[in-house]
Amino acid sequence: MKKILPFLLILFSLSLNSQVISSSKWSDLFSYNNVLAIREDNGKLIAATENGIFYYTPGTGELSKLSKANGLHEVKISAFDYNPETKTGLVGYANGSMDVITPEGITYVVDIPIASGYTGNKKINHISISGNLAVISVGYGVSIFKLDKKEFGDSSFFMVNGVYETAKEAVIKDNFVYAVTATGLKSHEMNVTFPIFSTWNNVATGNFTQISGGTIIAYADANTVKFGDGNSFANLPRRFSDIRDVLVTAQNIIVADATSVSVFNISGAFVKSYDAGESLNSGFYTDSKIYAATKVSGMKNESGDSLKPDGPYNNTSYKIDVKGSQIVIASGSKNENLDPITNHNLGYYHFDGTKWNYPQLFINFPGNLNVLDAVINPSIPEEIFFYNYAFDVGVKGIYKMDNNQFVKKYATEDPFLNRVGGLAFDENSQLFASVAYMPNPKLGFYYYNRSADNFQLVSVIDAKDSQKPVAKSGILYIPSNRTGGGLLVYDYKNTPSSTGDDRFIMLRKNNNLPTEVVVSSNLDKNDDLWIGTANGLRIISNPSSIITEENPQANPIIIEENGLGEELFRDSNVLQIEVDAGNQKWVSIDGGGVFYLNSTGEQTLKHFTKENSPLPSNSVTDIKVDNASGKVYFVTLDGVMLYQGDVLNVNENFGDVLIYPNPVVYSKYKGNVNIRGLAEKTNIRITDAAGNLVHQAVSRGGYYEWNLNNQRGVRVASGIYFVLMTNAHGTDTATAKIAVVN
Repeated sequence: MKKILPFLLILFSLSLNSQVISSSKWSDLFSYNNVLAIREDNGKLIAATENGIFYYTPGTGELSKLSKANGLHEVKISAFDYNPETKTGLVGYANGSMDVITPEGITYVVDIPIASGYTGNKKINHISISGNLAVISVGYGVSIFKLDKKEFGDSSFFMVNGVYETAKEAVIKDNFVYAVTATGLKSHEMNVTFPIFSTWNNVATGNFTQISGGTIIAYADANTVKFGDGNSFANLPRRFSDIRDVLVTAQNIIVADATSVSVFNISGAFVKSYDAGESLNSGFYTDSKIYAATKVSGMKNESGDSLKPDGPYNNTSYKIDVKGSQIVIASGSKNENLDPITNHNLGYYHFDGTKWNYPQLFINFPGNLNVLDAVINPSIPEEIFFYNYAFDVGVKGIYKMDNNQFVKKYATEDPFLNRVGGLAFDENSQLFASVAYMPNPKLGFYYYNRSADNFQLVSVIDAKDSQKPVAKSGILYIPSNRTGGGLLVYDYKNTPSSTGDDRFIMLRKNNNLPTEVVVSSNLDKNDDLWIGTANGLRIISNPSSIITEENPQANPIIIEENGLGEELFRDSNVLQIEVDAGNQKWVSIDGGGVFYLNSTGEQTLKHFTKENSPLPSNSVTDIKVDNASGKVYFVTLDGVMLYQGDVLNVNENFGDVLIYPNPVVYSKYKGNVNIRGLAEKTNIRITDAAGNLVHQAVSRGGYYEWNLNNQRGVRVASGIYFVLMTNAHGTDTATAKIAVVN
């Protein structure tokens, strides 16, 4: 008899149109370092960051956060304001959508007015709330938003001589809207002629970037802040170096420049300042204390303390490695031409089991950074290898770190040759790096020789470019993702330093691949090889034997669609394939989100997109499953999201059987009942309290979902139901109870 662990799964949603995109199964691994704005509500500070909002209580030090994992509907926040009187917040995003946050929930707004013929950026530049109204600044002008009705009122499109002028920021004061643009400060009363831009007044001429308002108005260019009643203005008694933000509160004018925050009263008299010593976005002043909104350290107080939820250094992410309690995230990537993207200039982010770290090596790195991959040594957990994919002499190459301290760089000095596609350890902790252009157009790999502490280069076959390899059971799998590529299957016989007896095969179109542009590959629990290409998915069984076959053939997965056979993921770019402990597959499709498939791929168990889930993007560049915890890590260029999966380490016997939700209350939850901790193959019988059979099934993969229907397809009545389970051989059993309340 197994101990049953009851668990109540609480689903919650704060969204419009009854669309549940967040639940307790999701959590974010976002960075909260880049603070865009700070507001206050009854002694609690509210900080808006790039991908979420966090709340900080100075008196207790309590921190909490709000993101797409638990209520927001997007990432890439570009503007934020909050009204403590109405308890209403407004979040603007780079894609032009908004979230309205109230005590009753969060409403998603996607119908922002678009100027006719406008084809530019839809980013929300600025939001300013005044009572029950907010003025929204965008690339083509301003719009009035009614907070109580959650709908837009009038808009004014700033068109001059056929060209739209960007409203950088705007505020409302005394029924007038004041907006700053590259040509001046403009104003208009909110009346019938408000939408007609030619009727707006030009209050002052200049290239102004900031404005804020309340009892007074303050606006600024790069060096000077002017304040006044809307008609006449005076200069603040200080010149600044690089103004980043101006904020007017009931008593003060707060100015943030490049590294410091200065506070003045509303008469313009200087109060105090704080130099944070680093780059800022904004600042705030409350209870006689200054808080700086930094770009890389969260919110800073005057003592220099960094106040923020712990998280990665930045949201830009590409590849991930998970070993035990450690996580390392590589931030680099390639463009569509497979050249390095170096504009981010970021390294890797490392969670050591306790906290997130960003190595000092990357802070003042002497050249371009594009960390394409980073892996943790499974035998020496403090050792991390990473590859910097930058076409720079002296910095391109493989690096070894120990406890996040630089140890050694293994040079590939030519900036264009010997390009590494990714790194992988095999089960014997032997490290490999896939390599292309060695020289052009050879494909092969580096093998790390620990005794000599160097990387040995093995050239194999003509093919251009490479992706992250997989190494298992003495075989190395290297995708080549250019025309004329394919999948290299290389048998190194567990002796990579000795190549004399090695064998290989290059799988290409003649092996029934839909294209020779191979993007990803992985082995499942049956040692079937899953191959992801730019035009679909293929599978080869027993890949260790195909090296000696004359012309092995890969097979598509055929599913039934409207009574006809259809190839799974036909013409789709398969970015990543990951296998969980139950042999189910997580497959990411470029632009199509993530599919969770059964072991054969013939059934879709789940499909997550950015529209129906907290995924930051529909292009998931990496997936990792932690089989010990069931956690699934989804990596995108916009950040990492974590999903609590239902499949843990699976074997022929039962684990700790977990049933949730339990009880099942229809008014609160209308989904399936989940049962996890099952044997690899489980025979399931569900009976009512009288012992009558209501449902039976066979589960594979350590997990099962019951839709609460009986054998006739009708939902069962309220009551207690017994779950009787045996493994494949009848040598292990488990029982459970499910309470149903309709």
